[in-house]
Amino acid sequence: MGHFVEGADRDQASFLPARLEDYVSPDHPVRVIDAFLDDLDLAELGFARAQPAATGRPGYAPGTMLKLYVYSYRHQLTSSRKLECEAGRNIELMWLMGKLVPDFKTIADFRHAVVSLADLSPAEVTVERPKRLRLRR
Repeated sequence: MGHFVEGADRDQASFLPARLEDYVSPDHPVRVIDAFLDDLDLAELGFARAQPAATGRPGYAPGTMLKLYVYSYRHQLTSSRKLECEAGRNIELMWLMGKLVPDFKTIADFRHAVVSLADLSPAEVTVERPKRLRLRR
């Protein structure tokens, strides 16, 4: 006669929110990272591959990798392998990265190329509210 809390049946189909958008609240801090980095001109900041090459295998967009980099700073994730794992299971990162999961070597190479966030831009960022960003140069 045990009364335990039971989890959902893994084989049961669900009609609950299937969109990642539904799992990240409108005032979540990860949206600030997304909004700020979407407004940056990466070519102006010196990212060599801000424009994709016409030939070869497509790479990850520098803006997408930069979002992962900033997220890792905010959450003190220092391991590229741990970041790869988080990108595949963390709802916030899935939303931020558009469900892309770069491997640890790609993450490590990008981190090596971008030495520190302080070197990215002389811009000063002021966040007044979660939905309002202002970029001052």
